[in-house]
Amino acid sequence: MKIGVILPSIETQAAQKLDIATAARHAEQLGLSGVWHGDHLATGAPTLDVAVALAAAAAVTERIHIGTSVFVPALRPLAWAAEQIAGLQCLSAGRLLLGVGSGGGPAQWAAAEIPYEERGPRTDTALRLLPALLSGARVTLPDARGRAELELAPSVPVPPIWVGNHSAPARRRAALLGDGWFPSLIQPAQVATGLAEITELAARHQRPAPTVTVGATGVLGAGTDLPTRVEIAAGITGAYGRSLEETLSIPITGSLAEAAERIAAYQGTGAHHLVFGIAGGDWRNQCELLARAQAALT
Repeated sequence: MKIGVILPSIETQAAQKLDIATAARHAEQLGLSGVWHGDHLATGAPTLDVAVALAAAAAVTERIHIGTSVFVPALRPLAWAAEQIAGLQCLSAGRLLLGVGSGGGPAQWAAAEIPYEERGPRTDTALRLLPALLSGARVTLPDARGRAELELAPSVPVPPIWVGNHSAPARRRAALLGDGWFPSLIQPAQVATGLAEITELAARHQRPAPTVTVGATGVLGAGTDLPTRVEIAAGITGAYGRSLEETLSIPITGSLAEAAERIAAYQGTGAHHLVFGIAGGDWRNQCELLARAQAALT
């Protein structure tokens, strides 16, 4: 299994004297598979634009993947979303992994001046049209005032498109419109059940089974400065409105052997990648432990 890491937040960068470029180089030197960044608007927390952050990471690395966890194309005009994706694919020389979602609360969509109820249809349209747009084909874009034709230049190889979330609409999109499925913060049994459903639906439509990438969080090792599993689970509960009973088993914590065992459980469901959000401690050191956990799986 390949393991990637979420790039440090602005708060972590400030506290640990760490910038995006240094973090990306560190992850690459350790042999991690990718560096990832989310796409957030009006969250109340300071954050970098996803394209800016990943462009910085791409510019200082050579081998490591850069990934969106996840990009929300429906927040933008589709032509602009395609241009951002093409720019990242070009700058990274084809190293982009494109996680796509339709998430975020109503405040994010209000800030983008897009009705919250339109997020699903706009995401479906983006998933249908982005591959042709990125490849340089002339595409007719839907528009409330008519229809516009666009031919993106420069064209780029279409990156793998992995549909985020584990909701029923997301599973449908992964089966019918994506190359992969990218659920986060769920248990291995849920991954296995969801993958079986998606694989069956894809087969009915004569599409290949999607790859699976799992988003996870936690801290590795021991120390009084590290948050506990309960504390991390409580954070998930507060952020997503889920019960503590449901989230308590989600954080990956403990020794390297314990972490590798937890990650191997996801690998056993058929997942090929794991994207890890570091929940505390020294970011550089946590990356080193992640790289050792990755090596233990190969």
